[in-house]
Amino acid sequence: MDNKVELIGWYGGDKAIARAAWTSTQIDVDSRSDEQVRDLLVNKLWNNGSGKPHRTPFERGIVEFNVTCDVASHIHLIKHRHANINGESARYKELQEDKYYLPKDWQGIRISDSGEALSTPSDDWHQRLAEYTEEGNRLYHACLADLSPVLGRKRAKESARFFKTYNSQITLSVMMNMSCFHNFYTLRSDSAAQLEIREIASKMLELVREIPDNPFKHTLEAFGH
Repeated sequence: MDNKVELIGWYGGDKAIARAAWTSTQIDVDSRSDEQVRDLLVNKLWNNGSGKPHRTPFERGIVEFNVTCDVASHIHLIKHRHANINGESARYKELQEDKYYLPKDWQGIRISDSGEALSTPSDDWHQRLAEYTEEGNRLYHACLADLSPVLGRKRAKESARFFKTYNSQITLSVMMNMSCFHNFYTLRSDSAAQLEIREIASKMLELVREIPDNPFKHTLEAFGH
């Protein structure tokens, strides 16, 4: 199945960020126009000429997603500072759904090696990966069943998952403040980033832009997104 991203909640927005920035001067954000809020976020906090954005107020804006993705993308996500991530754990339960991701750009790429090591009914790598993953899933469940009475259920679950492949999918709850979101999107939308995490970053930004009434309009403008 494809990787999926769903926006499940948000907090703050441009006004909350402005309110945090204006606290020291006791300026009432509700008395300020939308253009004044924009000027603060875009020109004074993020692009203030010093080359060092004032990031702290942007931590008052928060976005939260459910992400179903491959293990490789999960690793990319957890490397980001201030991102709060919780996800399915095979240590606590047997993974029953056996979700996995297949890269679309592999479709139609032929298997050229006909040697014994790659002997398979399939003739392309996309299908071969599906077969390999499904075999790993079968081994995972069979191994877990045999290990459990010998090693105990806990150890069986945490070690049988070694049969799970890197393209196995888990579902994560991912929460970021907007400063963290900027860092994540900047790094993971870059052309040097892996395709799968680029697609996740792009979908996250799209979903934030589509929030009704566009509460992060000026924040995203300040970020150049």
